[in-house]
Amino acid sequence: MLTEIDVFSDFVCPWCLIGTHRLTRVIDDLGMTGTTRIKYRPFMLDPNTPAEGKNIPEELRRKYGRDPAPMFARVEAEARASGIRLVLEKQPLMFPTARAHTLMQHTPVEGQHALAKALFEAYFLEGRNISDPAILVELGAAHGHTADAVLGWVNDPEELAATRREAEQAARMGIQGAPFFIVNSALAISGAQPEDVFRRALLDATEPGDAG
Repeated sequence: MLTEIDVFSDFVCPWCLIGTHRLTRVIDDLGMTGTTRIKYRPFMLDPNTPAEGKNIPEELRRKYGRDPAPMFARVEAEARASGIRLVLEKQPLMFPTARAHTLMQHTPVEGQHALAKALFEAYFLEGRNISDPAILVELGAAHGHTADAVLGWVNDPEELAATRREAEQAARMGIQGAPFFIVNSALAISGAQPEDVFRRALLDATEPGDAG
């Protein structure tokens, strides 16, 4: 039986990196890789992020009035516990993600999970600007897209506007944060939950006779 998972995430969201990684580990552990289809739906942490990006530590200091280091340490500890060598200071800038989401929207669903992993790693682990068309061309080429096609999508104002409209759909569905997972259009999981939560959800969703 095919299990379909819709993932609402943003590629500059560390909890999305952690959550999707945990989901992958559970799918692999359950032997469901060949029977699971993961579709990525756009979610934008900040649709108004300027083209040059914004400094995350500075933004957090302004918002909370304190050093963000303890917050970063908590996220990094959660990432390490899941096998991700995340060092947030490697990427101090948040970049706009409409272009990255647009590339994802044009990627066949069977290739979306691999592309998402590449985007997360480029941004968080390699400290790259995933709003840069040249970087998206490079990442897209590794996932079956031609340079001309990628440049056509990520530089087209109408394509970007369509992606932003799609991202607004999450709010209309009542989704206020990312990551957010919907299994078989029925079972919702909010946040980067522990692997046991994903495991129970997938087993419940695939029980014979289950409504999902």
